[in-house]
Amino acid sequence: MNSPQSSSSDGAQLSLLRRIPLAFGALFSLMANGGLAARYAALRDGAVVAPPAPAPAPVAAPAPAPVVAKAPPPAPVLRENGPDAALQLLALLQRDARLIDFVGEDLTGYADAQIGAAARLVHEGCARVLREHFTLVPVRDEAEGARITLQPGFDAAAVRVTGNVVGQPPFAGQLAHRGWRATEVRLPRLAEQHDARIVAPAEVEL
Repeated sequence: MNSPQSSSSDGAQLSLLRRIPLAFGALFSLMANGGLAARYAALRDGAVVAPPAPAPAPVAAPAPAPVVAKAPPPAPVLRENGPDAALQLLALLQRDARLIDFVGEDLTGYADAQIGAAARLVHEGCARVLREHFTLVPVRDEAEGARITLQPGFDAAAVRVTGNVVGQPPFAGQLAHRGWRATEVRLPRLAEQHDARIVAPAEVEL
């Protein structure tokens, strides 16, 4: 008689000690799994039991949509200004303030007092040209040195941010210069045959 701990000679049967825990495990599996219980009942009744259907293949996740790089903003269209207005202003500054003569002069041989006297005349002449031909108002109404905050969307052409510029607005800083905006320009009209390139005519004394 075989020992309960040994298998049969052909090795196809399990010992009693191994069948006991297997039976308890099968009991709980049959109680918990209705499909397994149905297959067991069919097998016990002698029916041919088909193997369980394989699990469906996992559906591949859809590929993420490609990230479309944001196109850079188009470059600003540069307009070409004629030189006549700039030459006309330069002619006015030369006529009333002798600006070209003063800037082009070598000042190394002059005393500070002489340079100061000449600079006063240039300053007065330049101020007269600005008063007569332009109306200028400050870009910002606050006093210089005041603390201001630039909100998102501020006019970057009217306000230049300097110093430690990091991130995006709002920016809080100190007003270093109020800026200037020309609200009116009153340059003289030029004759059709006028050559604006002659900023100052040569002078011949007789």
